Amino acid sequence: MSIRERMSGNEAVAYAIKQINPDVMPAFPITPSTEIPQMVSTFIANGEIDTEFIPVESEHSSMSATMGASAAGARALTATSSCGLAYMWELLYVAASDRLPLVLALVNRALTGPININCDHSDSMGARDAGWIQIYAENNQEAYDNFIQSFRISEHPDVMLPFMACQDGFITSHAVENIELIEDDKVKAFVGEYNPENYLLNADMPMAVGPYATSPFYMETKMNQRLAMKNAKQVILDVATEFEKISGRKYGFFEEYMLDDAEIAIVIMGSAAGTTKDAIDALRAKGIKAGLLKIRVFRPFPGEEIAEALKNVKAVAILDRAESFSACGGPVGSEVKAAMFDAGVNVKAVNYFYGIGGRDYTVESATSVFEDLMKIADGSMEPENFKYVGLRK
Repeated sequence: MSIRERMSGNEAVAYAIKQINPDVMPAFPITPSTEIPQMVSTFIANGEIDTEFIPVESEHSSMSATMGASAAGARALTATSSCGLAYMWELLYVAASDRLPLVLALVNRALTGPININCDHSDSMGARDAGWIQIYAENNQEAYDNFIQSFRISEHPDVMLPFMACQDGFITSHAVENIELIEDDKVKAFVGEYNPENYLLNADMPMAVGPYATSPFYMETKMNQRLAMKNAKQVILDVATEFEKISGRKYGFFEEYMLDDAEIAIVIMGSAAGTTKDAIDALRAKGIKAGLLKIRVFRPFPGEEIAEALKNVKAVAILDRAESFSACGGPVGSEVKAAMFDAGVNVKAVNYFYGIGGRDYTVESATSVFEDLMKIADGSMEPENFKYVGLRK
């Protein structure tokens, strides 16, 4: 029997950590993720879990300590946001290349500058090529559910890659919603014990972690990471199938909302999907066939599956909550368009930017995008790529 509760996204993730009871959590505070280590340290102080909490002097040290604990054979995690993730930058690549199955609770926040503490995806999008699995939550329930699944995916022997569990800063991290928690015993059974095959403290198997790799070895390391990321696709689906059995909630690479017969569609990630659904409901009531594809898994990128899901629409807008300054679109837009091209999907597509630095994305914002798509679909408007939604005049 599930447990009904009211929690913020940060509370939900902290509660998931409590249920998992990992071995080690180093952390350094940064808005808006500070509450997660704060709550976990309170659980520890109250004797509710026996996780070893390590207060460190910086986010660089936080990731260093998490990596050290993981390499030593411990189940380890940390949490951060924005510039904290940027301060970990070099270590993100090391954690992935060392094949360390650790988890990072990332509460998305805009990267400076200018200085901004509100939500966009520039922090995680900047790290999209570091070799980490990235999964995004629309709401507090998904933030909790994704975290419960994170270690199972990361620690799978066919994967062994670090995992970034992302949620939108303040929008989900601090907003309180009704959610359903899973009983402690079911979570513990689902996540299971971590028994690594190789680790630094195993005296019977001397090994090095992160050695210097010269030219004859470096490229093979990258190929093995690539294969692991490819393997992660099936593991993510398999873990989701098992999770559905204990929760009743179904997850995949993405969610399709009224997409089956849609003529126009938006592709988006994170909390803005809920706002887009409201706009779609209103448009459907008027007989307009609008739909949504909400990306949940960004790494590994499910390009073929996304292209297949969008092949029958007349026009699509891919919305990015981060700039890439490539003059060819944002990170999500570029990858979705490339996937559609590779699959031979000839759909009129535009890439818009929204919500950067916490700019409001409203039902009216989503509706305006759909209005553009209707005109693009019937040929009365030429597609305008890289438009900013909600930009002040």
